[in-house]
Amino acid sequence: MAAKAILIVLCLAVGLGIYLGMLYLRGERRPKLIGYHLILGATTIEGTLVLIHGAPNGEIMLATDIGTIAAGLFAASLLTGFIGPLLARRSRSQAEVVLVTHVGVGLAGFAAFLMWMTRQ
Repeated sequence: MAAKAILIVLCLAVGLGIYLGMLYLRGERRPKLIGYHLILGATTIEGTLVLIHGAPNGEIMLATDIGTIAAGLFAASLLTGFIGPLLARRSRSQAEVVLVTHVGVGLAGFAAFLMWMTRQ
């Protein structure tokens, strides 16, 4: 059950990220939604680590390489999400490269998490 809850949070984070990406392409910015996206992403990382090490209800997923890779990709995505706005002050083109990296790494983490869940 814990894995399904984390999958729901992950889907919310991805969906909100897609919406924020569409807003970014329109030139709009919504700081509150960005904050929610950040909270959902961090919750996903924490939840993935809990599943690897064992949830409080006793549920544990096999700590395969895919689960570890998913957690690492989520962490890398979170890091690049923080770096993007810092670079935006200096160079918009560098910030956009980091933003594209954030999206790519995050989607790779999403795919790895889905593969990990289906193997259980």
